[in-house]
Amino acid sequence: MIRTLSLIAALSLGVAAPVLAEPTGALTVTFEPAAQTGAVMVALYDASTYSGGQPIRGARIDVAAGQRTASFEGLEPGEYGIKAFHDVNGNGRMDANPFGMPTEPYAFSNNAVGNMGPAGWDRARFIVQGDTTQTISIR
Repeated sequence: MIRTLSLIAALSLGVAAPVLAEPTGALTVTFEPAAQTGAVMVALYDASTYSGGQPIRGARIDVAAGQRTASFEGLEPGEYGIKAFHDVNGNGRMDANPFGMPTEPYAFSNNAVGNMGPAGWDRARFIVQGDTTQTISIR
């Protein structure tokens, strides 16, 4: 209320009011892979894209070079979810058997587990507000 009154007073006097910045968050995700080869491919989603849209951000973590973390800066506060797979052989895609079942390790935020498919939004979602961390075991 006081901010609003100050803003109205400043505008009426012709004085420039300070611009209030939107808070942003940073997300750091650490992966615990089983193999020390290839790369972990990470996709970050919001509620509107998790179940079939394009990720809002992505990252590639070079596990063979010793990398284990991905960082996403400047995120709006809110709910997010992660889908990741470990491209063990380095071919740039998630390998699957003839029935479409993944043959390379994959994981979701909160270490959520799916039931006959990917983990649902209700299990994988987490809140980013300020600096946030996630540790995901990918096996």
